[in-house]
Amino acid sequence: MTNSEANITLFRAVNDIGKEYPDINPLFIFFAEYTVYCLILVLLFYWLTRNTRNKLMVVSAVIAFFIAEVTGKLIGMIYSHHQPFAVWSDVNKLIEKEVGNSFPSDHTIVFFSVCITIALFRKRFWYLWTALALLLSISRIYVGVHYPVDILVGALLGIGAALLVHKIIPKQKWIRQSIALYEKGESYLFNRNKSI
Repeated sequence: MTNSEANITLFRAVNDIGKEYPDINPLFIFFAEYTVYCLILVLLFYWLTRNTRNKLMVVSAVIAFFIAEVTGKLIGMIYSHHQPFAVWSDVNKLIEKEVGNSFPSDHTIVFFSVCITIALFRKRFWYLWTALALLLSISRIYVGVHYPVDILVGALLGIGAALLVHKIIPKQKWIRQSIALYEKGESYLFNRNKSI
């Protein structure tokens, strides 16, 4: 079996689950379409906790995503392919998606760059964040918009960017100073509003 055949076979195995167990389709549709917004809310929550380490984590997650996404776009310019539903018949397509390049998966880049960054900062629950990123990414295969190889490359980009950023960004003095300056302004506004 070639890599291409294995990719298609694995896609079919995951995507066909929805045909056999349609009752769980709404759950995977939610995972595939809306959890990216939930991740944004999670980052916003951490940012608003008035905790310096949490803010550093959010900054790191955003930078990791940016690096991984730009790298993914460059890779997509070198090699690309359409989504499974645009190529194969009988794909269990559960969400609306325009035909375009699906390599690598942008959603997977988001899931892994953000979740792995949080896992690196919050090591106690690293396995939960890693499992969440994996589940959310697999949901993109389940709903018929990505091949496993799209997910694999997106995951590697997200993980690589998260590890790189975690090694470099927390040591950058100017970033810590910028966060400290923001916190001074935040504290001033918070205390001013309390006194009104």
